[in-house]
Amino acid sequence: METYQAALIGCSRMGAFIDNEVDESRGAYSHAAGYEACDRTELVACSDLREEVMEKVGERYGVPKERQYTDYRKMLDEVQPQIVSVATQPEQRAEIVIDAAENGAKAIYAEKAMAASMAEADAMVAACEANEVFFNLGTNRRWDPGYDAMKDVIDSGRIGELQSLIIHQTGSLFNTASHCFDLLMRLNSDHPVSWVQAQLSSGADAIDGDVLGADPVGQGTIQFANGVTAYALNSGRGLEVEAVGKQGVVTALQNGAEWQVREVGGHDHRGRNVLTQGRFPAFEPASSTLRLIEDLVQALDTGNPTRCGVSTARANNELIFGFIESHQRGGARVDFPLGESRYRLARGGAPRQPKFERDA
Repeated sequence: METYQAALIGCSRMGAFIDNEVDESRGAYSHAAGYEACDRTELVACSDLREEVMEKVGERYGVPKERQYTDYRKMLDEVQPQIVSVATQPEQRAEIVIDAAENGAKAIYAEKAMAASMAEADAMVAACEANEVFFNLGTNRRWDPGYDAMKDVIDSGRIGELQSLIIHQTGSLFNTASHCFDLLMRLNSDHPVSWVQAQLSSGADAIDGDVLGADPVGQGTIQFANGVTAYALNSGRGLEVEAVGKQGVVTALQNGAEWQVREVGGHDHRGRNVLTQGRFPAFEPASSTLRLIEDLVQALDTGNPTRCGVSTARANNELIFGFIESHQRGGARVDFPLGESRYRLARGGAPRQPKFERDA
């Protein structure tokens, strides 16, 4: 079977070295490690403005010096990779994704959040759709086998018709909530959103006109068109998510370290349901990054859509800007589709230095 050539743009933490910061039980976690772990892909080139960082990628992942580019456009032109990873910050992402889509890439793996503005997200959608490019957003829990099992419980009807979703860590909207929003969307089968209502607990003072000078922290309510209500909170419990049905509850605790099902086990003296501990389905842990890349490979092989195509990624981005719009309108309910949003993320500061070695 064909081996697909991949190129990495953005060689920092999530691009190549975050594996040195997370538990090894996660398996391949960075983009580069995912391509190494996948027997259908080969990382053949990389691009970054920092030559010393690319040199470390070359040492770790076998990318030769002549395939390390400070100009990603030159890399796209000379290497013509079939898969392009864009692991930059959101402020730079749209331009790179559009260039890749318009210059031969067949599949793109883009880090979250999708884009620094809704206008840029729309341009990314247009470029990928016009050039028939497959797309996946790096919201890893969408490919995590544990959350797949959680969704299977919801879809099976064991907890009855889904009523609400509660996630206990939203965090900063672009960096953390992009993960959390995607998980809520996934558990609710990517139904469209009707409205949001939110507030920012920090970062609002860094909004200057149309410019978001920091990644704000927010929480709020998401109303889906199918009647499911999601509560995106910062309760202090950490990343835990609960799906509440008419006849039970399924919960992921401690960032997916523990799983619980409570379902009808009897009735009280008034005939009301009494929930008892049920059995959560067995599943085999696996690298979510590897599964994301395998999803792109399957799309390239078959022409079938990916699990987080470019329109789904845009819906995630729309939630970020919906929360910002709601806060800026005094906490008012904001109807979806959002329409034009004038805000754009534009932070200063140097990129965070990757950790090249795991602690002893």
